[in-house]
Amino acid sequence: MSTIRGRFLKYAGDFALDLDFEFPARGVTAVFGPSGSGKTTLLRCLAGLEHAAGRLDVDGTVWHDDSEEIFVPPHRRGVGFVFQDVGLFDHLTVKGNLEYGWQRSALHRLNFAEVVEWLDLQPLLARASIDLSGGERQRVAIARALLTSPRLLLLDEPLAAVDERRRQAFVPYLDRLHRELSIPIVYVSHSQEEISRIADYLVLLENGACLASGPLVDMLTRLDLPLSHAPSAAAVVEGAVLSVDDSFALARVEFSGGVIMVPDLGATPGNPVRLRIHAADVSLALERPEGSSILNIFPAKVVALSDDSPSQVLVQLDLAGTTLLARITRKSVAALNVEPGLACHAQVKGVAVVR
Repeated sequence: MSTIRGRFLKYAGDFALDLDFEFPARGVTAVFGPSGSGKTTLLRCLAGLEHAAGRLDVDGTVWHDDSEEIFVPPHRRGVGFVFQDVGLFDHLTVKGNLEYGWQRSALHRLNFAEVVEWLDLQPLLARASIDLSGGERQRVAIARALLTSPRLLLLDEPLAAVDERRRQAFVPYLDRLHRELSIPIVYVSHSQEEISRIADYLVLLENGACLASGPLVDMLTRLDLPLSHAPSAAAVVEGAVLSVDDSFALARVEFSGGVIMVPDLGATPGNPVRLRIHAADVSLALERPEGSSILNIFPAKVVALSDDSPSQVLVQLDLAGTTLLARITRKSVAALNVEPGLACHAQVKGVAVVR
């Protein structure tokens, strides 16, 4: 499998970036962690904008190896980088900024007009970039990076100033970039909801070190990681639309644990979808309830438990290969005698379609 692997060691005052990492050179890899954990520094080292002692191999090509005195400069790495502070050329119009990115690429794997349309930039083309709002500048920066047809796209919280409608539109475009054009994306975010929507793989940083990494669906439900204990803790479920019930505006989505009913968001049968199920929206029952308003009830097995607060416990569940989390009270754990191996039913009270 194509990979991006490296070893970085960098000191900056009291902070030390000490990373040994490996993630796929395909799809969307999210870099997640608290402020000051080294997320942006990692991206800058990948781009060659900062030097860290160590080595970097991108899909079989060595970009950096101190032992061999190799350091490929940023302009030869073929990296597209969208910074938090955007970095537009304020002396150019929007069109001028976009043409700068377009002219840097000899491949032109992306269509100029299509990128402009996708990010709704047509009305802005003649505007001076210095006169744009924060959200408008961010959209132009994303488009400029895409128009370079990069080998690797690095995004440092690029949607922080973008409205929800355009955030939703961003997801299918990312899919096209890595599925059709094979452009791997490394994406920094501080939002668990955002990584649930966008990421395929997750690198979790803490105090300049890699706490853990792995496929997103696994990382979100690991009880030994802080993601599962956050107030917004949720599992991601991958499935495909089976059918749509127009009379109730509901779609039936098949996944390994069965068929789940979700709000119909216009998907057609056969379309892949990604669902997000909060731990707080999952409860347990020893027998399948009858006469309940809850539509989604599945056979499950308890895999593990973890203390979550003085009054609550986090339960990891297996639904025939799909992992869910349930946050329930200690009293419920005692009353139901919840322990690993227990066969039960998971009642899912809420489901969000995130992709």
